[in-house]
Amino acid sequence: VDGEDLASLLRRIGGLPQAKALEIARQLCAGLSAAHERGVLHRDLKPANIMVDGRGRARIMDFGLAVAVGGDAGTDIAGTPAYMAPELFAGKGASVRSDLYALGLVLFELYTGRHTFDAATMAGYRQKHSEEIPASPSALVAGIDPAVERAILRCVEKDPQMRPASAAQVAAALPGGDPLAAALAAGETPSPEMVAAAGSEDRLSPAIARGLAAAAAAVMLIHALLAPRISVLPLAGSEKSGEVLRVRARDILAGLGMPERPADWAGTLAPEPDFLEWVAGQDSSRERWSHGISRDGLSYTYRESSAPLVPEDFTGGPFPSPLVTESDPPPVRTGMKEVILDPEGRLKALHIVPAQVEKPSGPAPSADWSPLFRAAGLDVSLFRPVAPRWSPRSYADVRAAWEGPHPERPGLTMRVEAAAAHGRPVSFLWLGPWSRPSRDIPDSRSAGAKAADLVWTLILMSLLFGGAWMARRNLRAGRGDRRGAARLAAVMVILQLSMWALGAHHVSNPLPELDIFTLGLANALLLGVFFWVAYAALEPFMRRHWPRMLISWTRLLAGGWKDPLVGRDLLVGASAGALIGIVMGPIRRFIPGWIGEPPPIPRGMTGDPSSVRSALAWLIHPPAASLAWVLGLVMFLVLVRRIVRFEWIAAIIVALFFSANYLGTPPLHVTLPVVAVTTGLLVVVAIRFGLLAALVCQTCSLWLGAFVMTPDPSTWYFYPGAIAIGLVLALALWGLHTTTASGGGAVAAQER
Repeated sequence: VDGEDLASLLRRIGGLPQAKALEIARQLCAGLSAAHERGVLHRDLKPANIMVDGRGRARIMDFGLAVAVGGDAGTDIAGTPAYMAPELFAGKGASVRSDLYALGLVLFELYTGRHTFDAATMAGYRQKHSEEIPASPSALVAGIDPAVERAILRCVEKDPQMRPASAAQVAAALPGGDPLAAALAAGETPSPEMVAAAGSEDRLSPAIARGLAAAAAAVMLIHALLAPRISVLPLAGSEKSGEVLRVRARDILAGLGMPERPADWAGTLAPEPDFLEWVAGQDSSRERWSHGISRDGLSYTYRESSAPLVPEDFTGGPFPSPLVTESDPPPVRTGMKEVILDPEGRLKALHIVPAQVEKPSGPAPSADWSPLFRAAGLDVSLFRPVAPRWSPRSYADVRAAWEGPHPERPGLTMRVEAAAAHGRPVSFLWLGPWSRPSRDIPDSRSAGAKAADLVWTLILMSLLFGGAWMARRNLRAGRGDRRGAARLAAVMVILQLSMWALGAHHVSNPLPELDIFTLGLANALLLGVFFWVAYAALEPFMRRHWPRMLISWTRLLAGGWKDPLVGRDLLVGASAGALIGIVMGPIRRFIPGWIGEPPPIPRGMTGDPSSVRSALAWLIHPPAASLAWVLGLVMFLVLVRRIVRFEWIAAIIVALFFSANYLGTPPLHVTLPVVAVTTGLLVVVAIRFGLLAALVCQTCSLWLGAFVMTPDPSTWYFYPGAIAIGLVLALALWGLHTTTASGGGAVAAQER
């Protein structure tokens, strides 16, 4: 090294100027920390073994006495007596803290130009190091920064346990150091306020920020262009909205002699998974979704009743609930009717609950089945009578069945089952080889779907029970962020109540509606408690082991919507979410065709676009669901990181575990690798940018998958998808604005 050793430099000029001494001190801390991280103890750190090169940089030299951290150095006393820690004289062996004792002595000389202790013999040094209190640097040299003095005096404590735990902690304690790093190096858990205040404004450069926003917009546009080719709604040619189909259902009931106005009704449009899975198993052509699915690929289910339809299931988690379904409320009340139509308004199923008590009216007329065939768009002359096999839901005194050709699939024989009570139709079923007797087979899920449900259950149970245990420990130890947990719980309650207000089935009768409100409020409060517990359990561990994941999140909870770091993570999360959305949507479904395989089952929709209220409720759902998913992901990430040594191994393990949630989504040889990559991207976003970016990423990807995207504004389902795209784009643009709003010119100038 072309330079001079520090000992001769200090003899020649005395103590260094404050600024230069601080610079050298930081370099010594960095060098010693690097050695310790690689398992090396120096054992002879002193100014004579430090070179200052021609550019003024310090280099730690002469590792001739070095040993491995934790290695057996025996009881030999090795080192230079003037810089040996008290425990070394007692033969206790070298440690990181004995090296830090020597570092403190070197820093003392660096700032004061004087030795800490002087003696003529080994015994003299033993006595001084073990018993004598060193002078305060400020008593020798005026103007020394108190932070420097505290760092030096902590290093030269007699008790090794009273010294800093690492050279990184010493560096963090010096002026201008990172208090967050200092707390972590000291083995302490930083406070939420310290986390929020930590970190530099690590904003994106304006060029990168604008590039990310433009890329997100381009990806969403491509997504909208490609989505009609992989979504069941446009592939089925659905041109009638839910409102039109509701009117059609009422017309069918009127044509069957039931024109009375109902007291309550509900309707929803959804794919028919049994039919789509059957086609996937029967047809291996690349055109299997381009023909013959309009009648059977989608169903509009309409229910009405002469009394309020009051759902009973409130256990749906962070979803719009309660909802009227095929079995909720149970179809047992007289006058309840259910009409199932295809997207063109043709009858597929009819279920009517007849009167419990018959009124005397003479002999019942013969049942006329022709209105049912007309409502189904079928030519009765093409169907031959056969023996009935499928029993109706409710009582019927007459049953009939027919078999005939499928109007859109030549060669396929279909079955029609009908039933009547007292001459009036009470049941109609359009049945194909894909039809499953749901009352006879309680659980027809595949093994992969059951495994995926098990993974999701494990995630939720881990958050609930493991979270309760950890939350109790954290709160008893005073580590929990009660304020942050309360704010998160309040957000969850507001989201759930908003979904309840917009998406739940409401009735006009005050008493049943009061029950719906009470149970909806209880569900929201229960979810709030769940997330309060999960956050109180997880956040202190993140704050202790991965605090930088919480910086922008903590600032956002404190109301910092315009914080540049919050803006950065909003932009990064929205861009990553748009990428995951297009990979999980169009690209995943195009891959089989690219490798010569038939296209997979078309994408359905999480949210029902047939109702404005329902669509708005399902737009609120992704942030709520993402909170559970991302908190679970981060919880597993923190726990696995404490077990495995390398961060990237922990990331891979967590990504693979969470990918198992898609075990029930064929084709597995395409789905699982794609999901592993996208989940890995989510994990990387969480590690690199933090909890807020991961939450935004997951939310945006769910928004893009909730509804059918289409560039055609004339379609009735255009607007929910357009709003979802608008929300993602709004987050990206707000992030772009806040991360470049101030200071952008300086960054650009530096780039130039």
